[in-house]
Amino acid sequence: MKFQRAGGVLLHPTSLPNEFGIGDLGNSAYRFADLLHKAKQTYWQILPLGPTGFGDSPYQCFSAFAGNTNLISPELLIADRLLSKNDFKGQPVFPEGEVDYGLVIEWKNRLLSKAFKSFRKSENVDLKRSFESFTEQVAGWLNEYALFRAIKASQGEKLWLEWDEPLRLRHSEALRTAREDFADEIIAQKFYQFLFFKQWVRLKNYVNGKGIKIIGDIPIFVSLDSADVWAHPDQFKLDPDGSPRVVAGVPPDYYSETGQRWGNPIYDWDRMRTDGFGWWKFRFGFTQKTVDIVRIDHFRGFAAAWEIPGEDETAENGEWVDVPGHELFEALCGEFGDLPVMAEDLGVMTDDVVGLRQRFGFPGMKILQFGFGGDSKSVDLPHNFERNCVAYTGCHDNDTVVGWFESKAEKGSTRLQKDIDKERKFCLRYLNSDGDQISWDFIRAIWSSVADTAIVPMQDILGLDGGARMNLPATVSGNWKWRATKRQLTSKTLRPLRKLTELYGRIDAN
Repeated sequence: MKFQRAGGVLLHPTSLPNEFGIGDLGNSAYRFADLLHKAKQTYWQILPLGPTGFGDSPYQCFSAFAGNTNLISPELLIADRLLSKNDFKGQPVFPEGEVDYGLVIEWKNRLLSKAFKSFRKSENVDLKRSFESFTEQVAGWLNEYALFRAIKASQGEKLWLEWDEPLRLRHSEALRTAREDFADEIIAQKFYQFLFFKQWVRLKNYVNGKGIKIIGDIPIFVSLDSADVWAHPDQFKLDPDGSPRVVAGVPPDYYSETGQRWGNPIYDWDRMRTDGFGWWKFRFGFTQKTVDIVRIDHFRGFAAAWEIPGEDETAENGEWVDVPGHELFEALCGEFGDLPVMAEDLGVMTDDVVGLRQRFGFPGMKILQFGFGGDSKSVDLPHNFERNCVAYTGCHDNDTVVGWFESKAEKGSTRLQKDIDKERKFCLRYLNSDGDQISWDFIRAIWSSVADTAIVPMQDILGLDGGARMNLPATVSGNWKWRATKRQLTSKTLRPLRKLTELYGRIDAN
């Protein structure tokens, strides 16, 4: 896909402001779309929309297809007459500026349960027909997901590998009994997904109507504790008892001396070849209906994957194993035509990864924060950008620009103080900056570059420090919490971005 010269903002819906403890698909999302439109932005980039599990990471979801029900808007449930204002009595006092997931999940689940009871009592024929139509259209993933979540609830939310063998290994009689015993919960889970996608489709149509495209995110791997692995064990490298023979991660790097052990199971690519990568076609096709452009996380894993022995606690003893990425993308192109894909190719990329990306014309990513760790030859510096790339001040795994600029050794930074000082000095020289408005110096640098696409996290527009960081890789808690406030998301806030967008011609004529 050819990308026109344009710009956009990275802000996950959980970070939107409202009084419900977590950003959602309600009124604040529509207001944000209006702000993007007024600022002449072409893209709204988000993180994966799936239902999160331990650690609240959108990159470790219970399904590669289902939606995160924490994003369902209570306001819109009132509009659908599934809730009333009385149902909000006893609402917790939520903190401003961050998500308290424990508090949010408990409260949202209570509201959703009330909405489901209202739905079952409702005489709204159109709503019930819509629900039936939805369940038929997405039965290919919804039936197994709803069963998985119903069983998981009955098991105290334990990892499916800890279930009794008949359910863990999907014995037909055990599954039949589960469908009967948990029939109500199965319908409830389907209904929650109906609500999510009803709200999401409505929001996406509104956003698209404003001339804005949504950049979604598809993690290459799926969570071990997911309906995908439990329902399709033949697609993964698992032992007979269901445990993973090998798991995904990356070798020792900038973020961790022992590497990162993500724990995701590895695909059995030989098995996937036998049906022409049917599971991937199904996944990619559904994702394309959900978002406009797909950012593929950890793209290098389509050339080779770092396979770590399943029993190892660190990533140090892994090895690179080849992956048939060329065959996969040939199959996807044959099925869907020109793919609207952006590739996350950060880190040291080998020739096979670069060749794979270039063969299919996918733009890679450039992170300006990374540009100051070397010299003038760094590919992350704007004067070395190619047009077919996506330039960022930083992404969700980076510190904010201000946090990066003000960082100190051993205080949230993995860098030595001498390296921090050297990078800061290089940064100020390169940007001809005094550091007073460093985040806007970064934005100007990527907006003025030749990169077809430029994206800035909302935190950098606001000039926030490291306390607003979204995620610190190689950590399992304290992430994904940051939220904007209503006072921060205004037309005035985005006015400078509009001026830069006009000045540097990042207004997509399409």
